[in-house]
Amino acid sequence: MKIIAATNNKHKLVELRAILKQLGIEVLSAADVGGIPDVVEDADTFVGNASKKAIESSTFLGMPVLSDDSGLCVDSLDGRPGVFSARYGGAGLNDTDRCHKLLGELKDCDKRKAHFACVIALADGKGNFLGSSMGKCQGHIAENMTGDEGFGYDPLFIPDGYEQSFAELGEETKNSLSHRKNALANAIADGLFDKLK
Repeated sequence: MKIIAATNNKHKLVELRAILKQLGIEVLSAADVGGIPDVVEDADTFVGNASKKAIESSTFLGMPVLSDDSGLCVDSLDGRPGVFSARYGGAGLNDTDRCHKLLGELKDCDKRKAHFACVIALADGKGNFLGSSMGKCQGHIAENMTGDEGFGYDPLFIPDGYEQSFAELGEETKNSLSHRKNALANAIADGLFDKLK
């Protein structure tokens, strides 16, 4: 079975392919199908953004589409940056800038509990929404950035049970723990991909 991942993020693509390969699902990139529409992610929930991307992309392409929306939720910041993680701090900031902004907000704060959340959404080849599943990875925000692997907030996030950040743990370990992996596992358990058969 082939599905398209509605993302241009190569890191996400590697993770999705590694996990779904075990199910016999081949994940095609946006580039593999000549591009996907530029969907405005203006919903205020992960489910809203993920489902919107899946529906609009599958309607445009006429193929099944898997999309995701994810973000970092910090307890002491009332869940921020959350659904706005990729746009945290406004336009023009890169991943490092956003990490520094988050560290600044948490300066002198000893409550650093956080989790990554991910919602996987699936639409069939006719633009019909088939459902979504959420996964989380619990942890906390480090005092400083460490490691040079991963992307986004990985250098700041230390998952529960570890002393290293996602950016230090390596792809294989991160993929075994990640919110995206947990969302996919829940989607599989929920029978989401069976709806494509």
